[in-house]
Amino acid sequence: MSHPSPTPPAEDSVMRLDAIGFDAPAALLARYGLQLLRVEPGIAIPGSFWGDEEAGIIGTTVYARGDTPVHSLLHEAGHLIVLPAERRASVHTDATDSIAEEDATCYLQIVLADELPGVGRQRLMTDMDAWGYSFRLGSTRAWFEQDAENARQWLVEHGLLDAQGRPIYG
Repeated sequence: MSHPSPTPPAEDSVMRLDAIGFDAPAALLARYGLQLLRVEPGIAIPGSFWGDEEAGIIGTTVYARGDTPVHSLLHEAGHLIVLPAERRASVHTDATDSIAEEDATCYLQIVLADELPGVGRQRLMTDMDAWGYSFRLGSTRAWFEQDAENARQWLVEHGLLDAQGRPIYG
């Protein structure tokens, strides 16, 4: 797996936060002790690794605008969720320490998409592909269904998913 490209697709095909609102994502993040802060249109997003409309992270806060892609919000939140609480406080912009954490983050963002009304994992995986996530099997869905057992197991071992693959909230 590689990070998404910093350049969005030419067409505006991915779901944005404006389409689902901030309430449901904020409630989901709160289950993990995280805060979602809305950034006003046209203002740079604090802690954004890619810049532009991509979500940002600083400490236990995820920053996003209405034009932030849902997949970006879930990915950056996922980075904070997979970290032990003692490491979250020092996070600013980049939280990945390992391939295992990156893979777990990608898997978790897909699972968490089912927790957001109107999103779901199928839509999120389509958006991840459109945005430029890169997996060795060629698509996010192929990776998730056929090549992500290590990520799933990592999440189970760290108490973030139950044995059936459902989220466990911290």
